[in-house]
Amino acid sequence: MKSLESITLHRIELPLKVPYKLAFGPVTHFDTLIVNVTDANGNQGFGEATILTGYTEETIAGSWDLIQELAKKLVGQSEESNQDLLDQYITSDPFTVTALASAIELAKHKSTFLNQSIASIPILGVVNAETLEDLELEIENLLSNGFKTLKVKVGFDVDKDSLKVKNVQKVLKDRAQIRLDGNQGYSRTEAIRFIEQLNPSGIELFEQPCHADDWDSALAISKIANVPMMLDESIYGLEDIQRAADLNIATYIKVKLMKFGSYKNLSNALFFISNLGMKPVLGNGVAGEIGCWMEALAARTHITNAGEMNGFIKPISSILQNPLQFKDGCITLEPYYLPNIDLNLVQKFQIFSKQYY
Repeated sequence: MKSLESITLHRIELPLKVPYKLAFGPVTHFDTLIVNVTDANGNQGFGEATILTGYTEETIAGSWDLIQELAKKLVGQSEESNQDLLDQYITSDPFTVTALASAIELAKHKSTFLNQSIASIPILGVVNAETLEDLELEIENLLSNGFKTLKVKVGFDVDKDSLKVKNVQKVLKDRAQIRLDGNQGYSRTEAIRFIEQLNPSGIELFEQPCHADDWDSALAISKIANVPMMLDESIYGLEDIQRAADLNIATYIKVKLMKFGSYKNLSNALFFISNLGMKPVLGNGVAGEIGCWMEALAARTHITNAGEMNGFIKPISSILQNPLQFKDGCITLEPYYLPNIDLNLVQKFQIFSKQYY
């Protein structure tokens, strides 16, 4: 039996309200793939992947080419054949595969994605300001919006980063937890020097100070760290999670939907982390409303800390007729909420579009 009757692809470029600062450069817009599928029974599903090279080895140009190639092969084939095809690319191109696979999952298992009662998923706020005066204004605004955990990006310059963290601690006065993110920006020597200058007061964790492939540095840092450590960019599958547990290298493991190829795989990874005695952190700060919504659904039963699925707050516009709701530091999911894509808004930011029948 055929599994898919049609697939529509959109490649959009969605500008952000303010640049999102990362160690490898500021992000001014999201390069996003939107997938809409209709299966043989007329059920519809949608998926999304925002491609940020650095978070993934994929590029937006390469992902757009690949997703067209895959969509063309998926339409009209059996469910088993389609799964086999996507499995071939899940390691090399997980973000691209996730956009397709999560759309197919939603079409087939819609009830899995519908919460039956209202749910509030705490998420973190991001501190972008640099000077003490600007930090005071920004932090007070974040606290007034209900955020209980604030992320501070480091990995740029050890001394400047250390001063910024001290200023954040000074302004916060323990009114919220601080999550530090190195974004792979430090060498081992720099990361150790940063930790030596770090006052652990109010610090929830320190995320990925060194390159994703540098497990030796991650291990060395974990042995001297005065705060809990978290791996993010190093984690792409269950083998990486197992490796982190075997090395006793991190207290926290962060995962994102787009890295695991499907909602089912993401849920399995969250269980796996907990079963190995580590704490899962979930969420993607560089994702649109569809990805953030799916991660919020997974967080309902798997996560006890602030989610990082705050990417939907950053763009200048929603692409939904019923935008994902934020209130008091939380994503608010109304009973039976299902995002409804606004094609007029999608077309406003669209670069390319393709349909396959």
